[in-house]
Amino acid sequence: MGTDGPNSTASLPGGIPRFRFPRNARLLRHADFDRVYKQGKRHFASLITVFYLRREATGGPRIGFTVGRALGGAVDRNRMKRRLREAVRMHYPGNDIAVDVVINPKKSLLKAEFSELLNQIERAFAIIEKSQKPAS
Repeated sequence: MGTDGPNSTASLPGGIPRFRFPRNARLLRHADFDRVYKQGKRHFASLITVFYLRREATGGPRIGFTVGRALGGAVDRNRMKRRLREAVRMHYPGNDIAVDVVINPKKSLLKAEFSELLNQIERAFAIIEKSQKPAS
C-alpha cells in the first residue's frame, strides 16, 4: 500500500484513477459473516445470492464476498471476486444505511456479461435500501 491510505486514489498507468474500498466498507470478521447468514434476509438472482442484515452501529454498508471451492479452482474464484468487487465499487450505495452485505456468486457468473452482473448488483442494492427504510 505504500504511503497511500485506503481512501486514496492512486493512479493506474495512463493516469486513470484507481478507487479502493476503504477498510470500514469491508466485512472482515468471520463472526460478522455468520451473523449475516443466520439472522439476515436473502435476495436471489441468476448470478448471485445476496444476504443482508441491518446493523445498529452507524456508518455505511459493509460488503463481504464468499466464493467457495465448489465454484472452481483458485483462478476462477479469484476472477469471480475481482468481477464482484468492481461491480460493487461501481454501484456502492451511499452512507445513509448501516447494513452488512454478503454476496455469494453462482458458477454462471464466470460466463455472464459484466453488464448483466452490474444490473443484478444494482437491483440487489436497491432492494436492500428499500427494505432498510423505516416504514411510514
